[in-house]
Amino acid sequence: MTTPPPDPAPADRRDDAGRRDLRRTFRQRRRRLTPSVRAAHADAAARHFFAAGLQFAGRTFGAYVAADGELDPAPLLRRLLHPRRRLALPVVRRGGVMDFYRVRPDTRFVTNRFGIAEPAPGTPWVPPLSIDVLLMPLVAFDDRGNRLGMGAGFYDRFIGRLPPRLRPRLIGLAHEVQRSESPLPAAPWDVPLDGVLSEAGWQPLTRHRATADQDHD
Repeated sequence: MTTPPPDPAPADRRDDAGRRDLRRTFRQRRRRLTPSVRAAHADAAARHFFAAGLQFAGRTFGAYVAADGELDPAPLLRRLLHPRRRLALPVVRRGGVMDFYRVRPDTRFVTNRFGIAEPAPGTPWVPPLSIDVLLMPLVAFDDRGNRLGMGAGFYDRFIGRLPPRLRPRLIGLAHEVQRSESPLPAAPWDVPLDGVLSEAGWQPLTRHRATADQDHD
C-alpha cells in the first residue's frame, strides 16, 4: 500500500450564522424527500451522467457514500466500476484530513465515526493528483457553481492541497430541491463547481469556474 502524505495543519473554518441557517434549511429540504423519491433521483442522475458522456471525462473518479439524504451516487458508481477506470472513495483521517482509496467489487468496508461506510484499512491509497473527476456531496448549490457543504471543511481542505491548475473536475451531486435561487455566500477557500448533476439533468458551469480561477490567480 502506498503511504499517503502526513496530515497538514487543519485550516481555520469559522462558520457564520448565515451559513448555518442556510445549511439547516437545505438539509431539511432533502430530508423531506421520501426514500422512494431519493432512489428515483439517484437512478435519474446516473442516467444523465452517462447520457452526457461524463464517464469519458477521465480515468480516475473520486466519489462518496451518501448519508443524511444526500443524492446517492451508488447507481452511478456501480456502472463506473470498470477495468479501464479507477473508482476511489474517501477516508477522513485524524485532523479532519480526507484522502481517497481505490474501490473494487471485492473491497471491504468499515463504518467510520460518522456512521458512514468507508474503505477498510489496507485499501490502496489514490494520490490526489491522479483524480480526474471528483463527485462531491453538498447541502446547497447555486447557478454560479457555489457549493455549501456540511461545514466540516473536508472537501475544502482536500481541494486546497492541490495546485489550482491540477485540480480534478468538480461535479456536485444534488437533488433539485437543494438548488438556491439566490447566490450562496462564498468564502475565500471555496472553489466553484464545474457542474451539477441532479435528477433534472447535467448542468455544466465551466464559464463561472474559469472566471473564478482568473480572479484567484
